[in-house]
Amino acid sequence: MNVKRIIANLHAAQPAEVDEFYRLILGLELVMDHGWIRTYAGSERMAVQVSFASEGGSGTPVPDLSIEVDDLDEALRRVTKQRIPIEYGPSHEPWGVRRFYVRDPLGNLINILQHV
Repeated sequence: MNVKRIIANLHAAQPAEVDEFYRLILGLELVMDHGWIRTYAGSERMAVQVSFASEGGSGTPVPDLSIEVDDLDEALRRVTKQRIPIEYGPSHEPWGVRRFYVRDPLGNLINILQHV
């Protein structure tokens, strides 16, 4: 048996509230909408991963999601344009990533990162 994918399911009383953040800021496509659940996806193929942590690294809290992008400066520009407060960073980390934290509209802590 092989694990084919891992899906993050985050609680949202009104799932559509996250649409602008995940579509406009992160560029994900709405691929499923049943009203009670909305699923966003990108076109990249990803390796299956799940992480368990006691902290988020560099003394930060553990983020709810870590989202790797190919252009952190563009992600930062979009976040700044929408006046979304940055909770941490941007920072170059000793383990080879550049990243920053923001909160999505539901309050989930999101680690947006790029490997350097």
